[in-house]
Amino acid sequence: MPNFLAKSTLIVTISEIIFNLSSYVIQVTMGRVLGPAEYGVFGIIVTLTTMTVVLIGQSVPTAMSKYLSEIFETDKGMVAAIKKQTIKIQIILIGVVTIAFYFLSPVIARILHDPSLTNLFRLSTLVIPAFAAASFYFYYYTGLHKFKIQAWLKTSRGVLRMVFIIGLTLLLRPRGLAVQGAILGYAAAPFVLFLLGLAIDKFKIKKEFQVAPGRDAINRVSTQENSQSSFDWKKLAAFAWPVTIFLIAYQFLNTIDLYLVKGILRSDIQTGLYNAAYTVGTIPYNLFYALTIVLLPAVSKTTSAGQDTETKKIVSQSLRFLVMLLIPVCILMSYFSFPLMVVFFSKRFALSAPVMSIYVFAEGFLTVFYVLTFILNGAGKVKIPMYAALIGLFLNTIVTYFLIKIYGLIGAASGTALMALAIMLFTLVYTYHEFGYIFKSKSFWKMIMAALVMTVAAFAFSRNSYFFILWSAILFALYLSILYFLRELKKEDLNILLKMAKREKPVVSELD
Repeated sequence: MPNFLAKSTLIVTISEIIFNLSSYVIQVTMGRVLGPAEYGVFGIIVTLTTMTVVLIGQSVPTAMSKYLSEIFETDKGMVAAIKKQTIKIQIILIGVVTIAFYFLSPVIARILHDPSLTNLFRLSTLVIPAFAAASFYFYYYTGLHKFKIQAWLKTSRGVLRMVFIIGLTLLLRPRGLAVQGAILGYAAAPFVLFLLGLAIDKFKIKKEFQVAPGRDAINRVSTQENSQSSFDWKKLAAFAWPVTIFLIAYQFLNTIDLYLVKGILRSDIQTGLYNAAYTVGTIPYNLFYALTIVLLPAVSKTTSAGQDTETKKIVSQSLRFLVMLLIPVCILMSYFSFPLMVVFFSKRFALSAPVMSIYVFAEGFLTVFYVLTFILNGAGKVKIPMYAALIGLFLNTIVTYFLIKIYGLIGAASGTALMALAIMLFTLVYTYHEFGYIFKSKSFWKMIMAALVMTVAAFAFSRNSYFFILWSAILFALYLSILYFLRELKKEDLNILLKMAKREKPVVSELD
């Protein structure tokens, strides 16, 4: 893995860890303040609104990030052109989706067999434009490789979310409006973040991409204007529409089980328990999400420059590190599911521990799938992830529906895990076909061997012990030691980590 990619991943990962810690503080607080029933309602509203935001918050901005990463070093004038076209498309999408969601709120509530959700869905409409506006600058700075600014904004958003969501929830709770307060907080935090991103762009970034004065300034201004007028918005749309469908399908794939639990079991308490298992189970995805942020612009840059060897190296090393760390994380979370659920949500949610012990593997498979899709998106192969997500959603809905009927919450988690495994394997095969190499199968089997030894050793520790963090650290150290003994964890890997920690100057590009 090149130094610049490793350092970029480190910078973004730290911000993602802080952001995700804030998310878990919020979820834990909501679970403890609201209780299982109201927490179930809260989860339904937030997950559905967030999924809707994906349509305008990530799709077109992701396309913008791809094209910016390809030209920002060679054609500064084009930066403004791409940005301008993205803003135009975003404004239209924000208006259409926000209005549609507001008027469809009663229909959605009836589908979920709970008309009382209508007003909450309508209130959550405020989240859509605020989140989309904040996401625009998130992907804008990613495309320009301004990872420090992007990381600072993400960290700020985590702090703002805690302040607004928890603050407004506690403020309005005495009036019986705790859920309403949380929804308002979800809208206020990204709106303030958007204002911060706008200020940074106006006072810092715009100056960097302005035409410098000089003898031939007129020619450069003319070139810049021609560049701005020549960028075709259809390029953004052509890349964005498959990504949009993929992201919507992926969000549904990741949450359809929660909606099915609500619709089939018709119990706010059961929904709350499943939402708690879902929240803790997504830890693996949240830990490695930062990798997708860095991979898309990195792969876009190398593929557009025809650097096939560099692209394969990025893909291989990224997936190897991902799998190496993801396997023990999922196993340890599954084994210590009971103390995890109690620590996060109190003993009232202890019944969701067996569900989370299964669901965490679903998120592990989906994490690999999600990282692979961003590698393929960066290489311009946007339709394959879209088809995989759509097929996975269709199959997951059918399989999970019947499993919930038979096994309840355990069935919901099991159905999602099976379908996640299927689409992960499909995407792995396609990625291998596309790039010709992922990483050595011998490396994978060494990781499996180390994981098996770690799992056997775990039985020496109590599954219900509140010292599970210490036990997990010991077991994780055992896993890494076995890999080192098997010569899978090499000095080269340790050197990358040391270079990241020392923040040495990257070889390929500067990180701003």
